[in-house]
Amino acid sequence: MIRLIDISGSFLGLLIFAPLLLALWIIGWFKMQSPLFRQERMGRHHQSFLLVKFRTMPMDTPSVASHLASGVSINHYGSILRKTKLDELPQLWNVLKGDMSLVGPRPNLFNQEELICARDALDVYSVRPGITGLAQIKDIDMSTPKLLSETDAEMISTLSIANYFKYIFLTIAGKGQGDRVRR
Repeated sequence: MIRLIDISGSFLGLLIFAPLLLALWIIGWFKMQSPLFRQERMGRHHQSFLLVKFRTMPMDTPSVASHLASGVSINHYGSILRKTKLDELPQLWNVLKGDMSLVGPRPNLFNQEELICARDALDVYSVRPGITGLAQIKDIDMSTPKLLSETDAEMISTLSIANYFKYIFLTIAGKGQGDRVRR
């Protein structure tokens, strides 16, 4: 059932937001010279996939978790994308392809060993990663691996259709700040 909702929601989202996606792609081209950011992430059952987002940092920024990136790397345009969560819209493609779900644990990098161990212990990789979830609306990011893993496991064990839509609604309503960056 959740997968059917993911497919329908991501397809409709891509269709409805197509003009906005195009506008942000064009603006991103002029501001960043490469509007899309692609990064290998760990998905369900440790499977690798290519996450797609709008770029919020220059192309030469080191590929590290957001909480380890320097805040000075984010320009004004990137800051707006992050605050409004518009940088996440291209991930609807990841959801449509089946790499991700609209709701699930945020996908991590393969080099985040502490987080991977904590998530493995709680079987978090048994589900598809998501664009949003309980940790995101509670402002818990990857800088606290144990807490994040516990929150992800709680979300997985209590996920219902009602909670699924609740997390999406709260994200759209502006709950949660997204991944922190170092200042």
